[in-house]
Amino acid sequence: MSNTPNTPNVQLRRAVASSFLGSVIEYYDFLLYATASAVVFNKVFFSSLDPLVATIASFGTFATGYLARPLGGILFGHFGDLLGRKRMLVLSMALMGVASFLIGLLPTYAQVGGLAPVGLVVLRVVQGIAVGGEWGGAVLMSAEHATRRRGLWAGFTNAGAPCGLVLSSLALTATAAAVGERAFLDWGWRIPFLISVVLLGVGLFVRHRVEETPAFRAVRQEGGERRVGGKRRVPLLDVLRDHPRVLLLGIGVGLAAFVAQSTLTTFVVAHGVAAGHARQTVLNALTLSSACAVVGILAWSAASDRFGRRPVVVAGAVAMAGYAFVLFPLVDSGDTVLLTLALVLGQGVIHPMMYGPLAALYSELFSTENRYTGASLGYQVAGLGAGVAPLLFAGIQQATGGQGLTLISATIAGFCALTVVCVLALKETSTRDLQPVALP
Repeated sequence: MSNTPNTPNVQLRRAVASSFLGSVIEYYDFLLYATASAVVFNKVFFSSLDPLVATIASFGTFATGYLARPLGGILFGHFGDLLGRKRMLVLSMALMGVASFLIGLLPTYAQVGGLAPVGLVVLRVVQGIAVGGEWGGAVLMSAEHATRRRGLWAGFTNAGAPCGLVLSSLALTATAAAVGERAFLDWGWRIPFLISVVLLGVGLFVRHRVEETPAFRAVRQEGGERRVGGKRRVPLLDVLRDHPRVLLLGIGVGLAAFVAQSTLTTFVVAHGVAAGHARQTVLNALTLSSACAVVGILAWSAASDRFGRRPVVVAGAVAMAGYAFVLFPLVDSGDTVLLTLALVLGQGVIHPMMYGPLAALYSELFSTENRYTGASLGYQVAGLGAGVAPLLFAGIQQATGGQGLTLISATIAGFCALTVVCVLALKETSTRDLQPVALP
């Protein structure tokens, strides 16, 4: 069969490319904020506060984006299950691009006082809603188009996150190098946010070329997009009523991955600078480890197709629990090589074992009729761990006078233990077919 634009192979390639690129763009915007909250926003939007308190406040605005993600998952999941995956993906990307562009135009605390952080929080909430709706649709576009190697193809969406972080780190690094430290804090930090509008245009063009998934089209043809048994269908209620155990276990499965993710990409950045490393040195190490994470996520996602989702995720959680006690001594060593090694091992090798297979795993937990809602809600509620962890850890440091790193490591290990328990409580999902009927 020739590869015309409508053949399954062509649509799969377009779906994977669209999901990856969309994820890159969305996470460029979302994680650009994460890096900026660690190195810039505490000085720009909270300049009247004590440095440690300003850092906590900055992480607080960072956390609001994660708090808004479940709302985005519910809203976009509801309409994605009723109206289609593609429409919601276009809307989520547009929403994210506009919010990020407006962050680049925000006045600072020195210019408008308390209105500045308020505006920052509002736009961060919009970012959270957008990325909350993006992930589920992007994963399903790949997973529901795939006929085999679903873990690998769905994993491209998760691989877009560290790739977006690479781009955001490079954008901040290049801007700081080009304009200088003082100018960077004055106005240079805005440039990476403003150029997101260019990425938005590219992403929307690619996304328009992808067709709706076969699984969702089958549901629509059966008339299941609006009514089940003669009643109007509400996907969120279906998930909460029919799959409460699966939803709760799914949240537990992903929680440790998100706690580890924000520890490695946000908290360690701020802690590394406070420990004496140059900001640029930390950002360089973060950029390298994020590039390694792209490869690691795809490799472990592919491994989950061969060995199963459960063994790979469990192995990653156990490894991360132990590594949590090694991470901070490496960072605090003052050695650039050990700092880089700490981030590369953590973010590039161990974390992808937990994170890579999640894309396929979440999509395999729910039926087609409520898959967007169920997968998004489980993933985004688990994602709260990424928003709360830096704030929690900064609070622990403040309460212990800058100490308490062992307690932080123990907390990470505790989340990893929870993930192991939840994974083992679920059945293996890699052999399930994503057919448009309820799973047994």
